[in-house]
Amino acid sequence: MKQLTGLDASFLYMETANAPMHISGLGIYDPSTAPGGKVRFKDIIENTNNRALGLPVMTQTLVTVPLGLDHPYWVTDGAYDPEFHIRHIALPSPGDWRQLCIQVARLHARPLDRSKPLWELYVIEGLDNVAGVPRGSFAMFTKTHHAAIDGTSGMEMTAATHDLSPDWKQPHPPAAIRVDNHPSTLELLLRSSVNTLRTPFHFVGVARNSVPGLARAAAGLSLGRLSRVKDIPRTRFNGTVSPHRVFDAITVPLDGVKKIKNAVPGATVNDAAITIVGGALRKYLAAHDELPHASLAAMAPINIRSDKDKTGGNLVASMTVSIRSDIEAPMARLQAVHESSRHAKELTNAVGAKAMTDYTQFIPSTLTAQAARLASRWGLANRISPVFNCVITNVPGPPIPLYSTGAKMVASFGTGPVQDGLGLFHAIGSYCGQFVISATSCRQMMPDPEFYRQCLQQSFDELLAAAGNTGGKAKAKTRARSRAGA
Repeated sequence: MKQLTGLDASFLYMETANAPMHISGLGIYDPSTAPGGKVRFKDIIENTNNRALGLPVMTQTLVTVPLGLDHPYWVTDGAYDPEFHIRHIALPSPGDWRQLCIQVARLHARPLDRSKPLWELYVIEGLDNVAGVPRGSFAMFTKTHHAAIDGTSGMEMTAATHDLSPDWKQPHPPAAIRVDNHPSTLELLLRSSVNTLRTPFHFVGVARNSVPGLARAAAGLSLGRLSRVKDIPRTRFNGTVSPHRVFDAITVPLDGVKKIKNAVPGATVNDAAITIVGGALRKYLAAHDELPHASLAAMAPINIRSDKDKTGGNLVASMTVSIRSDIEAPMARLQAVHESSRHAKELTNAVGAKAMTDYTQFIPSTLTAQAARLASRWGLANRISPVFNCVITNVPGPPIPLYSTGAKMVASFGTGPVQDGLGLFHAIGSYCGQFVISATSCRQMMPDPEFYRQCLQQSFDELLAAAGNTGGKAKAKTRARSRAGA
């Protein structure tokens, strides 16, 4: 039995009827690589079940403390049923990309059953008219609650449930499953009492470790050595969300994104991704006559997990990055985003990313959950100033092919939770030379996800063209300097 951290539990407390807090992944698979050239549904159940037994997140259920006096616990009770979690559906004819996006959005909008382990897997057939996908391919859409994983631990789960070759029946040592004794009400209350007594001492330790960083950050801000994003404008994505979702994505060459980032010295792939999103939102909002004069800002999660940490759950902090939607010129926007990212990292480093997450352990369970429900009911997101306009999270994927039940993964996408005040989520990833930007939003806030997809593609195309022109000018200057030196 393991207690959730304050950060993990916060995703349970923030969950409302209109805002389920799970993250999801969509993989498309070509079964022609599997033995016999086909994959049966029962094989997927068998393979997933064998892998799931070795992953605690897939077999543990939540046990809440009476009256919400403390954070919940994960308990392995031995009641895991793979046929409940793994489901089989098909797209209606003709089975194209738009229909797949609609189905993914519908599945993503449904909350998970908290009485079961907090994940589901949908096998989706009927993809024969999805452009660029081999005929006979199928998709697997996996939902896992954010209380159990973050983006990085989600990638670790993907690695654990996939193979590097089509031979999916290679020998695997049997996973040892330790079934926990279900805690009694008295035991949970006693644990809560002990934790309550420890909390003041723990808080003192956290404060002692974080005060120097907070002092450095305050001094840096007052002296102008550090800066933070201010005066964030309100957009259509900063209101209350409906229970309905939309999803769409673009896939572009990773080499093209690297060419874009190389056009600005010191820029990163993440800077290029943020710049693409900034350009897309500029186009989208301008088309709806809603483009603010000030730049939009994104919440960018920061992975603070060490290489040795394989505990699952959430080990992330966040920083605020200006996406410079106020700048039209692509290369000027990339340069400005690079500077904004550098300033955000300097501020985060001054405070200490780990220190920023330590305080989440003291989140009051009952109060936080009630506050989230009341804020949603009263529509407070429509009345308070926004802290962010969207989420942009980048979790790089493997550069080599992965296989599931013998079928080769040919494409990978991600979705994330949207909530009141933060109704647009970008999941960015890469796989085998492909770079993917996936967007999840509320249907009322973004009734035209296909148009936003076009905006993302146009933003990338403009940046790539500008990077090519910049590269040509740089080479010409180099040749001129060489001739002058000669």
